[in-house]
Amino acid sequence: MSSDVVLTAAMRTNLLSLQGTQSVIDLTQNRLATGRKVNSALDNPQSFFASQALNNRASDLTRLLDSIGQSIQVIKAADNGITALTKLVEQADSIASQAQDALAQGTAEAKVVGNKDLRGINDLTSVPGIVAADEIILSLTDDDGNAVQIAPYGVNGAANATIAFAANMSTDQLLAAINDLRINTGTAGTPALGDQAFEAKLNDKGYLEIRSLNGGNFRAVFEGTGGLGTTDTADLALASALGFGNVARSAGDTATAGTTTTVEFTAIADVALTSFTLVKNTNGDLADRSTLLSAILNGDAAGFPALSAGIDNAGDDYTIAINGGSRQIINLTTAAGVSLTVQDFIDQINNNTTLNSKIEASFDESTGQLSIKAIDAGVTSVEVGFDGNTAGDRLNWGFGNATLQTVTGAADVRENIQLGAASGQLAKLEQDFDKIRDQIDLLVEDTGYRGTNLLKGDDLLTVFNEFRTSSITTTGVEFTASGLGIEEADFSRASAVSGMLAQVRSALESVRDFGTTLANDLSVIQTRQTFTTELINTLKAGSDALTVADQNEEGAKLLALQTRQQLGVTSLSLASQSQQSILRLF
Repeated sequence: MSSDVVLTAAMRTNLLSLQGTQSVIDLTQNRLATGRKVNSALDNPQSFFASQALNNRASDLTRLLDSIGQSIQVIKAADNGITALTKLVEQADSIASQAQDALAQGTAEAKVVGNKDLRGINDLTSVPGIVAADEIILSLTDDDGNAVQIAPYGVNGAANATIAFAANMSTDQLLAAINDLRINTGTAGTPALGDQAFEAKLNDKGYLEIRSLNGGNFRAVFEGTGGLGTTDTADLALASALGFGNVARSAGDTATAGTTTTVEFTAIADVALTSFTLVKNTNGDLADRSTLLSAILNGDAAGFPALSAGIDNAGDDYTIAINGGSRQIINLTTAAGVSLTVQDFIDQINNNTTLNSKIEASFDESTGQLSIKAIDAGVTSVEVGFDGNTAGDRLNWGFGNATLQTVTGAADVRENIQLGAASGQLAKLEQDFDKIRDQIDLLVEDTGYRGTNLLKGDDLLTVFNEFRTSSITTTGVEFTASGLGIEEADFSRASAVSGMLAQVRSALESVRDFGTTLANDLSVIQTRQTFTTELINTLKAGSDALTVADQNEEGAKLLALQTRQQLGVTSLSLASQSQQSILRLF
């Protein structure tokens, strides 16, 4: 059986001192190893838990800082979209402005240009297709569509003015004869002493160019074979010889004495066919889409005369042809002979696969006007016609200058209408505008970042503190073309173009305003990002102040403790010498 080792009081005192010194050395070495003076709640509960709270908040804010950074990226993506979107909307504005200029030019005058070089011809009757006594019959309307009396200067005015070809008539004499026509400022039958009605000239290619000077439309009828042509052949030959073979067409049924047909064209000071103001009763109430064709009246004329007659048979048809192509039949009645409505008429045009890629019909209920506009840049002329089953049947929308009324029974009558020079350009501009509109939608679709698209109605919430009591919401917008209020292009009339410009400029203002909003929110978020970063550093520094050890101090302590330890060992050695002296007795 062993017994405990007996230590003297001095040795035990020195031993305890050494153990205490070693404990402090171990603590100091731990602080030097970890860099912290408080490593657990046992070291200093108050400092430990205070430090832990500061570190926890710093950790929470660090996670929020990542979220704030992502919010910044969302806004930057939206800002990039706004920059590109601004350029697209500005481009749309430019196209609409071009359309406005083109429309102003195209509706300022009715003009037609031939395709034959007539320079230096001293005797036009020497040109194949032209003979003496051939005639060009010109008629004119004002800008409201009312017939204008015209005649050579000082001659009694009439609805038509005839330019007759004579032997040895030169090109210059033909131009002078047309330019001599004046507008009759008085009543019919009085001398025409007013403004010049037409300007005729040869362009730089020598082609004959005729345009109206009063802002109205004009019609040219060609009468070949000495002015008494009984077939279209001589009439077409005359038109072709003057360079108008590609625009003049047979008008079909005619009441002109001595002829069975006429060849003509109508040049209008507009880029679309626009009807009279359509009313449905003598009170002047505007027609609507459900108004029967047989009931429409002309709201622009005194007494509201009927625009149609005899539309009561399945054989009553309207015809439309583009650029001299095949005539498309637009039925005007049901199989039972009941008149269709205005909307039915529009639908037949827009559903016709031959026509609907070239033209588009529409009805404006606010003005009561039906219009047919080109939607293809290649459309330069539209032939309209009426084919009734009985003499006297008619349907006049007011598109041109001729009366579409059957004269010789079941025969059709037609008018070939040359659109304003800008019609093709406007159709092309409409296509370009709609392409930009499509690109706006595609751009907005691609502006999202990680599932958030501020340009497509998504909102962005950016939280700034761990309690979610401090935040900012960036409200998204719907910046697709429809969201911006940009409708599909309609450059058919001045009011429509003005409306498109207003839409685009309003959209541009909205885009710019939202760009300002984004810049403001981005600035706020970036400021809070900087603040949060600095706050995290402050919290970590505060935590470190509570727990991080001073390496210099701890090093000095360790050196002192090691010295104390050495001294303790020496003291213990001295305390044991009294027992060592006993050994000398043996």
